[in-house]
Amino acid sequence: MVDTRWYLLVNGWAKSTPGLHGVAAWYAVDGVALFVLALLAAFWRTRRASDRAMATALWAGVGTVVVVGVNQLFVAGVHRIRPYWVLAHVEVLVPKTRDFSFPSDHAVTAGAVAAGLWLVSRAVDGRALRRLALAGGIGALLLAADRVYVGAHYPGDVVAGLFVGALLMMGSERAVRGPLTRLVTQLRASRARRLVTTSVNPPAA
Repeated sequence: MVDTRWYLLVNGWAKSTPGLHGVAAWYAVDGVALFVLALLAAFWRTRRASDRAMATALWAGVGTVVVVGVNQLFVAGVHRIRPYWVLAHVEVLVPKTRDFSFPSDHAVTAGAVAAGLWLVSRAVDGRALRRLALAGGIGALLLAADRVYVGAHYPGDVVAGLFVGALLMMGSERAVRGPLTRLVTQLRASRARRLVTTSVNPPAA
């Protein structure tokens, strides 16, 4: 099976590069925190933008949680056993779990965040947000590859995860754009305006 061959190839590389194990294990497990920080940075910068842009930034965060929840339906339906329970003598750098592996939750999260940051960068014309979106995309690819490197997933798990996360984020953003924009408009006219704007007179929608 191609997926297994690629997994064993990457796992063999992991065995021969012990110097990378520490940072790889950290990023594979806790690297998601960096994506949360990126979403917070995008939200903060978008507080000076239009209602529609602010709505996009809100959904980049909230939508990621929703997308990961939806992914549980795929995981439960496929029931793919993690590679370290199937293959013998593989290098595993993270704690083993009994949950199923396809699609990868970590890759889905990274894909959703990367797509969300890209949507925000399109809604707000700014170099900083474009750089943040680029960093998010690169970070998502690295996290997906890292989940294979540490032995937790087949390559197919993470590739599917990236696509599922990105596609669900982009598709759902269109569906919620109108209601969220109206919500932001209402918030900016209320006492809670400081949550979604930096000024007493918020920018026009």
